[in-house]
Amino acid sequence: MTDEEFFRFCSENPQLRIERNSSQQIIIMSPTTSLTGKYNTEILRQLSNWNIQQKAGEVFDSSTGFTLPDNSVYSPDASWVSKDKWHNLSEDEKNRFAPICPEFIIEVKSKTDHLPDLKAKMKAWLKNGALLGWLIDPVEEIVYVFKPDVKEEIKIEGFDQKVLGEGPVDGFVLDLTLLK
Repeated sequence: MTDEEFFRFCSENPQLRIERNSSQQIIIMSPTTSLTGKYNTEILRQLSNWNIQQKAGEVFDSSTGFTLPDNSVYSPDASWVSKDKWHNLSEDEKNRFAPICPEFIIEVKSKTDHLPDLKAKMKAWLKNGALLGWLIDPVEEIVYVFKPDVKEEIKIEGFDQKVLGEGPVDGFVLDLTLLK
């Protein structure tokens, strides 16, 4: 599909969660479970609260698609884009799958997700310009931290702690205890 055809396909099927990888394969995902939606909401709330105080960027939810430099279109569970990057987009670009890569992304693993697939997706985010990514596995209570300058992800175990943001989201603190 062309970009226009893909956008129209997504618009005509709002009940579906649709992404496209760099090979132009269409990926249709099931809706999130209620529990995953709860986790996503709490993560988004904490990120949004931090962002309101910082006034340095824009926060996006899991329904937001971004067109990445490799032409894939992904929708992270939560993401943050700096104001400078956001304001450089035209209104038309903002009303489509914006052609930017968020500087910070969060993906939440649900029971139906496969960890190797999510890790590959996180690496794709980094390859396309993300500066920091967190892959959160609420079932195993593990957070995988991805950075472009680090070959292997950093593993944080246990939801009895907080994860500290750095780089683009320096000062953001995700309280994992609220995900229990």
